[in-house]
Amino acid sequence: MIKIQNLTKTFGAYKAVDNLSLDIAAGEIFGFLGPNGAGKTTTVKILSGIMKPAGGRVLVGGYDIVESPLEAKKIIAYIPDEPFVYPKLTGFEFLRFIGDIYSVPYGEQAGRIPELLDIFELSAVSGELLEAYSHGMKQKLLIAGVLLRKPRVALFDEPTVGLDPKSIRRFKELLLDIARNGAAVFMCTHILDMAEKLCTSVGIIYRGSLIAKGTVAEVKKMASGGSGGRSLEEVFLELTE
Repeated sequence: MIKIQNLTKTFGAYKAVDNLSLDIAAGEIFGFLGPNGAGKTTTVKILSGIMKPAGGRVLVGGYDIVESPLEAKKIIAYIPDEPFVYPKLTGFEFLRFIGDIYSVPYGEQAGRIPELLDIFELSAVSGELLEAYSHGMKQKLLIAGVLLRKPRVALFDEPTVGLDPKSIRRFKELLLDIARNGAAVFMCTHILDMAEKLCTSVGIIYRGSLIAKGTVAEVKKMASGGSGGRSLEEVFLELTE
């Protein structure tokens, strides 16, 4: 569902992403891990079509993100670390807007939008303008928009930033549901415990280069000793020391 081939991105003399190659299948939850400045957000922005690569190729659902951006974006949902919403829309109007843009049938919207607002405890503020929403409320609304659309590819960049513990737990459950329904999930996160428990595979990027890739168990065996008995956090810190 996601195929990255020899992806490179430079900013002047700085190489943010260096010859990155990845394959992520439908139904897979892939955790993209790395310290700040490693190239995670740059990679996600290229995957979403916001930024163009300097070299290499990205295919999403078989569509080249550079050559066929509209077709690719129709099947992608992207939630950045800083949620963007239209401040003069209400929460309900925003979800209706998302539904209309992505051709969700009105009858489906009518039943699903109130349900999603209730799931994320936003029903009481669904008639208020989004400029009054907190960071966490905006984040929950964007996640609700992803579920409304049922995309084939879901891209998350630090999706739990600003969420309270109850919402984080609910998000984990919904992430599993998205994958069970056949979507490929690509998630950047600093919460290694969540990645260890949820992800079917992980990759560690460091200074623009992929230094580890595989299941959590496989990556844990890449550290010194190779027993796999240590936590993902311990292995991550060793590999990126």
